[in-house]
Amino acid sequence: MAATPARGLAGIGLRQPHYQALMARLPPLGFLEVHSENFFGDGGAALAVLRAAREHYPVSLHGVGLSLGSACGLDAEHLDKLARLAEQIEPVRVSDHACFARGAWPGGDTVHASDLLPVAFTPASLDILVRNVDEVQSRLRRPILVENLSAYLSYADDSLPEAQFLAALCQRSGCQLLLDVNNLVVNGLNTVRQGRSAMDEASLACDLAAAGAHALAFIQALPRGVVGEVHLAGFQMPTKVGQLVVDDHSAKVQPVVWQAYAEAMQRFGPQPTLIEWDTDVPALDVLLDQARQADAVAAQAMAANS
Repeated sequence: MAATPARGLAGIGLRQPHYQALMARLPPLGFLEVHSENFFGDGGAALAVLRAAREHYPVSLHGVGLSLGSACGLDAEHLDKLARLAEQIEPVRVSDHACFARGAWPGGDTVHASDLLPVAFTPASLDILVRNVDEVQSRLRRPILVENLSAYLSYADDSLPEAQFLAALCQRSGCQLLLDVNNLVVNGLNTVRQGRSAMDEASLACDLAAAGAHALAFIQALPRGVVGEVHLAGFQMPTKVGQLVVDDHSAKVQPVVWQAYAEAMQRFGPQPTLIEWDTDVPALDVLLDQARQADAVAAQAMAANS
């Protein structure tokens, strides 16, 4: 495999608009990440680009379709395709989300929601996740990472704090956590803005501070050693009263997310960090600048710990 010097731990998503520029320039990055399902086809131009990129960078496979929280179990065909892709690419990490998307009708037919739906934080949901994660890890013959979700609803029977729930998942299954810091802030914002009637600058600043405190409390509640990768992304601030903050990966990382990221690096040590940008994808240099900033923030956090 040809060597490209990797500077720092930060990586970016390999997106179609950047294929040509990235392969021509080969900028120093910690890794590239792709959505696994985009490369399930046999052959084709996209898979050829991924194979070429793998000659220069570690690749992380990040999925959205395993439906690890589904009580009806995993889709065997989906898991087979993921296993085949992992065998070809030899990724540095494989990950998916703590969510469900599949369900079964009483007659046995399955339906797919085409979305990442949150699981209930209950012992029963934890058992389902552990069982499904174990099956994936046995099939892939490797530990995977499971990401905390940006969720827009909760359940009346939630009985475990999310951080405790995910830590138990990691402890019981041997997986690691893919800590999405942006998701923590988005969830915190949507929680503190419930019932808000003000949209002025001072109110938003107060809400951002509260969301940052929410993210910090979550980070502090996780045991050290459980995090294996971090995601950073941008979101659009609400413009109307009652509007949900949506984790749309459409902007630069917000200052409150950078602050929470610094706290995570101090607690968990330097971790591979992805700059996620999936909507209104900007020029490659914008992503590279954000990756350099992630490396700088992590380095500063480590210096503060020394």
